[in-house]
Amino acid sequence: MVRVVGENADADIHDIKEALDMAEQQGLDLVEISPKAKPPVCKIVDFNKFLYEQKKKEKEMKAKSAKVEVKEIRLGPNTDDHDFNFKKNHAYKFLESGAKVKVDVFFKGRSIIHKDKGKYQLLRFAQELEDVGKVERMPRMEGKRLIMILSPKKVK
Repeated sequence: MVRVVGENADADIHDIKEALDMAEQQGLDLVEISPKAKPPVCKIVDFNKFLYEQKKKEKEMKAKSAKVEVKEIRLGPNTDDHDFNFKKNHAYKFLESGAKVKVDVFFKGRSIIHKDKGKYQLLRFAQELEDVGKVERMPRMEGKRLIMILSPKKVK
């Protein structure tokens, strides 16, 4: 037993064979819309048209979903003020445009013993950008890199 709905069908409960015969008489297909309902709901439609409309809805949903872009900025543990400010300005523009910023301090060779300098660089970076971005992930070591992620603040 299934509930049959459609343009030329009454919303009644019919036997499956009877519902298939109704669809065949109209030259259309019987498509199961919600199988978990009691009784399951079937619709009399043109199956190709049904698939086309479903794809169209999915495409619209995908277009409406927000695409988050992640920009990456690399610092060193001994980055000077000028370079720091230059990269900070780039990060500022990225955050204003709505992109996330992944800031990492890369340690080469023996510079890895100065992890505190790298952490200081990242925390200073976050502090100077606090008006446009917030820290999504605090600085964390991953291999030879100290990584922090900043996300844009929501403007109200």
